Amino acid sequence: MALYVYKFGGTSVGSVERIKAVAEKIKKAHDLGNQIVVVLSAMSGETNRLIALAKDIQEQPSDREMDVLISTGEQVTVALLSMALHQTGCAAVSYTGGQVKILTDSFHTKARIRKIDDSKIRADLNTGKVVVVAGFQGVDEHGNITTLGRGGSDTTAVALAAALKADECHIYTDVDGVYTTDPRVEPKARRLDHITFEEMLEMASLGSKVLQIRSVEFAGKYNVALRVLSSFKEGCGTLITYEESQMESALISGIAFNRDEAKLTITGVPDLPGVAFKILGPIADANIEVDMIVQNIADDATTDFTFTVNRNDYPRAKDILEQTSAELGARKVKGDNSLVKVSIVGVGMRSHAGIASTMFKTLADEGINIRMISTSEIKISVVVDEKYLELAVRALHAAFGLDKETESI
Repeated sequence: MALYVYKFGGTSVGSVERIKAVAEKIKKAHDLGNQIVVVLSAMSGETNRLIALAKDIQEQPSDREMDVLISTGEQVTVALLSMALHQTGCAAVSYTGGQVKILTDSFHTKARIRKIDDSKIRADLNTGKVVVVAGFQGVDEHGNITTLGRGGSDTTAVALAAALKADECHIYTDVDGVYTTDPRVEPKARRLDHITFEEMLEMASLGSKVLQIRSVEFAGKYNVALRVLSSFKEGCGTLITYEESQMESALISGIAFNRDEAKLTITGVPDLPGVAFKILGPIADANIEVDMIVQNIADDATTDFTFTVNRNDYPRAKDILEQTSAELGARKVKGDNSLVKVSIVGVGMRSHAGIASTMFKTLADEGINIRMISTSEIKISVVVDEKYLELAVRALHAAFGLDKETESI
């Protein structure tokens, strides 16, 4: 007998028919003797509908009341799924995050989980029930309803799996696993049977939308085996764990990309201690996240400082940098918001040389100019012109043989 945590949401619970299909899937697993905890998010589009209702009432609703409102979406789905399970003859009970209880901090709309009381869930599992828990939500120490931010149901599922020491946590999505890259860009993209937490975290942070970043961080911290599966077809999906075989692991596991890059450069800045802080401090104060940074020192004791931000933050960041430029006596500020970031990710990079040169040669052969480069132990990212995104992804996918099955040695 195994203990599993399943997470469903969005389109997989988007109608009564699909909720019934989920109930049948759960019943089959339960009938095999497994203990099952199910975490649900709201029906597809429901959260956006609730937010729109709030905006019709008040342009800037309080975060506390927004949490009270949008947490109701999950309350609907857990009740309906429990009813569907009852209809199949499977004993089930539903709980909100507050009933479990999932204790969070008090940062409304973006709370973080502090502690989970698993006693109620364990008691129900021991009586043979399927336990259905509302994802995306909890309560703070004062009893206020809190929500975990977009995609928070993934985090709820992983946190429950960690607390219950589940054998695996299954995240059911619209896709049947983690792919070497987005199949909409490269039709030859291949589903991975296995990927490490480190690789998945890099892929998620670099643009892959399969899993919420916080859920991957949580799974890695508590060593929760994650499996990404399709809600709509059978398959083994992709397993995400710490385990890696150096003899079998591919050099590169995947290619991620982000379409929302923008670059800013301030030139002719006096090369003095603390200049980086003077440039980036005001950017940080405006709550704008900086990604890649490059600094070049010139012979005339000045420096050119370049960094990237999200494209949505570009106008505000450019205005701030113009003010900083005047204060520092810099020459000028330049910007470009028609860029993308393309990254190769793989634990195999640790033990193989020549990965970077292969990447750079591949892009050069396609006539793609690299604007910026960033590296870490298991990834290399480049910024290129937006028009080259699909060409770059396809060329790199072929260069590293990602359309071929990995052969064991």
